[in-house]
Amino acid sequence: MSERETAILDELNDLLEIERAALLQGEIDKVGRVLDTKEKLLRELTACAPADTKDLDELRIKLSRNQELIENAMKGIEAVAKRFSTIRKVRKSLQTYDRSGHRKMIDITPGGRLERRA
Repeated sequence: MSERETAILDELNDLLEIERAALLQGEIDKVGRVLDTKEKLLRELTACAPADTKDLDELRIKLSRNQELIENAMKGIEAVAKRFSTIRKVRKSLQTYDRSGHRKMIDITPGGRLERRA
């Protein structure tokens, strides 16, 4: 393996560890900053086409692990967005049921009052 290939692998391994730590800490903005460098290094590594795949196996494992963390982070972000949407909807309306058991939506306008009866 050439010195350049080794340098790329070392840099990529370090970068993947930084990315993993950022994902585990929830530092999504840091993950975004790492992405461009990671893509650049992967392109450079592909262009070199290293013959020794032993070192690449460790890299594949780290890439796969980080990809799984990214996917889980995205699921978490989607869940938060869905929850915020539900909260906004609850602030604007009230869902209740009428005497016959049919669902009824009551819009709550800003500045309006909701009267509570016992």
